[in-house]
Amino acid sequence: MTREELMKMSKKDLKARIAALNKDAQAKSGDELQAIMDEAKEISGILADIASREALAGMVEDGTEDPTPVAGQGEEGMDAKNQARTKSGKALKDGKAVSYQAKTLARPMNTLTTSTGVVMPKHTSPDIAPTFNNVSSLIDRVKTVPLPGGESYQRPFVKSYGDGAGSTAEGADYNTSEPEFGYAEIVREKITAYAEEPEEMQKLPDADYDGVVEESVVRAIKRYASRQILVGPGGTGKFRGIFFNPSKAQDDIIDRNTDITTITAIDDATLDEIIYSYGGDEEVEDVAVLILNKKDLKKFAKLRDKQGRKVYTIVNHGNTGTIDEVPYIINSACAEIGGTKDAYCMAYGPLSNYEVAIFSDIEAKKSTEYKFKQGQTAYKACVFMGGNVVAKNGFIRVKNPTA
Repeated sequence: MTREELMKMSKKDLKARIAALNKDAQAKSGDELQAIMDEAKEISGILADIASREALAGMVEDGTEDPTPVAGQGEEGMDAKNQARTKSGKALKDGKAVSYQAKTLARPMNTLTTSTGVVMPKHTSPDIAPTFNNVSSLIDRVKTVPLPGGESYQRPFVKSYGDGAGSTAEGADYNTSEPEFGYAEIVREKITAYAEEPEEMQKLPDADYDGVVEESVVRAIKRYASRQILVGPGGTGKFRGIFFNPSKAQDDIIDRNTDITTITAIDDATLDEIIYSYGGDEEVEDVAVLILNKKDLKKFAKLRDKQGRKVYTIVNHGNTGTIDEVPYIINSACAEIGGTKDAYCMAYGPLSNYEVAIFSDIEAKKSTEYKFKQGQTAYKACVFMGGNVVAKNGFIRVKNPTA
């Protein structure tokens, strides 16, 4: 059909024509298929013009002057990100699997229902108000290694450079001074997240619906992984955390004998004790980060000298900040100084000394069959990750004393 003929058709007829062309195209090829494609593009352009005119007419009626098409009124009025999210949202509604790129983990609303009802936005608001952040930025700061499809990963490190140089008599053998190496093994752990929601949640627009599901899934997985960086128990298919000690002391990456066990309360010497206890005998490290519980950060902030002045200058930036210009990160997996005996409370060192291997993307999938009678929709998500300390004595740890 010519453009003049198409221009005389209604929007409904144009959409029907598109559907008919799509059906005809299945059996066409060459020039015939190209002709169908050209007509389809012509119809698409006409429909876009119609949508723009309708949007402009609506703005005139509302007394506005901005003729920009509203997002959602045709693909012309949506940016690339919203188009992608809409596509993902529709796929989830259809029960298809959706993958979120694992790189978002390196840069994650745990529940979609509450005891008082469904967390739904009012009709006057296009979004849902978030709650307090429950994810430590530790997962965003450590080194990440993408290894799609892998099973395990080994990182070699230097245990010592050798210290055997010395004086040698003429004609005698040279002194032996060989570097010693070790290996940090990272095995993959299957991390999953599961949530249920009432079918009323389906009434959310596609983009918002997909955003809530993605945020919930990624946030839950990131929170778990961020805690495992510290308290991962080791063993088969588990993170090896900074606070993890192997069953045999000779297998330690962080020598357990270097743990600081003399701090029973936070005072004006605490930070210095940690900083100068870390590193080698010849220098003081200057790129390290202190990982601690928020309760202990509060103790640093409340400490006063005899004149009532603050002992430490603390600058807060949400989950991170500085204590006397020493960077810190809050992580609730850390115990509290002066609390449980033998519990690890803090870690100090360069975050590049811990590596997280990401063996897969996050895959999220929906099911409406499990609790069909109750009208519940179930979601599950899965990712394979692992982590370990990859430098000999890469961190100094603060541990509550036994007595």
